[in-house]
Amino acid sequence: MTHTVDRSGVGFRSERGPILIALMLSTGLVAIDSTILATAVPSIVGDLGGFALFPWLFSIYLLAQAVSVPLYAKLADTVGRKPLILIGVGLFLLGSILCGFAWSMPALIAFRAVQGLGAGAVQPMAITIAGDIYTVAERAKTQGYLASVWAISSVVGPTLGGVFSEFVSWRWIFFVNVPLCLIAGWMLWRHFHENIERRRHRVDYAGAVLLTFGLSAVILAVLEGGQAWAWNSPQSLAAFSLGAVLLVAFVLVERRAAEPILPLWVFSRRLLLTTTFVSLGVGAILIGLTSYVPTYLEGSIGVSPLISGLALAALTIGWPISASLSGRLYLRIGFRRTVLIGMVFAVAGAAVLVAFAGAPNLIVTAIGCFVVGLGLGLVATPSLIAAQSSVPWNERGVVTGTNMFARSIGSAVGVAIFGAIANAIFAATPNGDNVPSVVESASGAVFVAVLVCAVATVVAGVLMPRARVEEIEHIPAQDPA
Repeated sequence: MTHTVDRSGVGFRSERGPILIALMLSTGLVAIDSTILATAVPSIVGDLGGFALFPWLFSIYLLAQAVSVPLYAKLADTVGRKPLILIGVGLFLLGSILCGFAWSMPALIAFRAVQGLGAGAVQPMAITIAGDIYTVAERAKTQGYLASVWAISSVVGPTLGGVFSEFVSWRWIFFVNVPLCLIAGWMLWRHFHENIERRRHRVDYAGAVLLTFGLSAVILAVLEGGQAWAWNSPQSLAAFSLGAVLLVAFVLVERRAAEPILPLWVFSRRLLLTTTFVSLGVGAILIGLTSYVPTYLEGSIGVSPLISGLALAALTIGWPISASLSGRLYLRIGFRRTVLIGMVFAVAGAAVLVAFAGAPNLIVTAIGCFVVGLGLGLVATPSLIAAQSSVPWNERGVVTGTNMFARSIGSAVGVAIFGAIANAIFAATPNGDNVPSVVESASGAVFVAVLVCAVATVVAGVLMPRARVEEIEHIPAQDPA
């Protein structure tokens, strides 16, 4: 690829501004969708029925997104980013329209899978494109812009979901995506251009199939274990066994593939390996707090869902604040030290939640979430940029996808572990999920588990290479034209 980089700035008025806006709109599709649905579940169930099936609205989306990320990431390094992100936006648009017209809960679940397949391309491609067209110094600011989308969505999403459900129809939580998809797609098509070196590629179909079905089996086993079936049930053992066999076969195939879908060298480089484990920890910490902070506040002191959601929003408000400032820090002291400073904040915030779990307080909980968010903003962005900057263009998609995939896996495994911990405490008391003291105990145990995850992530940060930014950077930013 040949590029001449525009250095006219990072803001919206620069030559790259329209691309940044398109990336923010694309990211906003995924961000809003992750928060808007929760407040509409009662309305959806009241209309379509199928209360026992509604958890699948979240599980199938997470599953489709997680298993498709490695495939999109590899294809992005062979055919380019633009086709993949446009396909992702298109699938998300199709899935949103189908969800809006869903006639039953099984149909809605199936259409949510289509949305998940779109999200699996949109989020990693947006981050990869930002890594392509901005320098290391500029990427921190652009990642701050992208992170701000999540902060806004954490407030706007639940509010829109409640407004649509109460005053219009829950179907509009999906229809609202249509204009956003069309605008984002048009702006990407119009303003983002790549000069791809065209050559014949040998698509690793065997690896793609084995990875998709292997991960599907494992993630389904993790998501449903202890919920739909017991951990030691035949269904659970069969799912884990099938997933293990398919993943072993996948590794064997990748060792011989001419163009493997997930090259094994990703796990042989110290920087990439440690940042992958950091991303795993970030995913687990996020899912632990987003899943149980609202339950903790509503079940212990009886605050409304809206207020508990705002307390949790402190987490995603702190994140973009520190992410936008992280560039100055890692350019001065390096990626590793920046990540470790962030983890100190994350550990401190989790410790606050643990310390006050037995004495629920809305303000203290919000402060704890905010401090964790500040920490994760100093962890997620610098670790991702360090990984991106250590590889050339034709490896950056795989590296970014692996990082995003690790975060999804951390969330999937985390939600299962935290759920098992909480459910064990709830089960010890009849109707325990409605007893404030039991809710406090269960949530406190989950916060302890989150703290353990944070400490484990510190270890991964300590093991990151000590190299300075200029020693890590492999290739400069590339021009979108």
